[in-house]
Amino acid sequence: MRDFDAFFDQEYTPLLRLMFAMTGSHVEAEELAQEAMTRALERWDRVSAMGSPAGYVYRTAVNLNRSRLRRLRRQLRWAGDLARSSNPDPETVGSLVAALGMLPTAQREALLMVEWLGLRADEASQILGISPSSVRSRVHRAKAALAADEDDPDV
Repeated sequence: MRDFDAFFDQEYTPLLRLMFAMTGSHVEAEELAQEAMTRALERWDRVSAMGSPAGYVYRTAVNLNRSRLRRLRRQLRWAGDLARSSNPDPETVGSLVAALGMLPTAQREALLMVEWLGLRADEASQILGISPSSVRSRVHRAKAALAADEDDPDV
């Protein structure tokens, strides 16, 4: 166990920094880093014998983040139903906000106007002060960003 304590002391802060860089959220970064370290501890007899225990923890944390992003993308797809619902689930709303928060502002605005509010590209373009083709391009890029890791394997 003492061996894991030393490993944790050495690797936790760099892992936390990486997860913060990937998520932009201290809370999400801490949850991912803690979960990855917990999984390493649960399997420490095998993990400590690996060529790179740190590699295992980093890979686990990255895969956990990918899984989190897939869940958020699925929730974003359900956003249309949520918008029409009279009693939206607060957890779903929070996850949706987090997923949207990872997009650049321009893409997020276009996506919300077209997909959430149901505006046509020409209507959104007037509000945003850009061309309709730029709106369509931003929506496409936003959807692609949200779907980027969808086919990656889970942890």
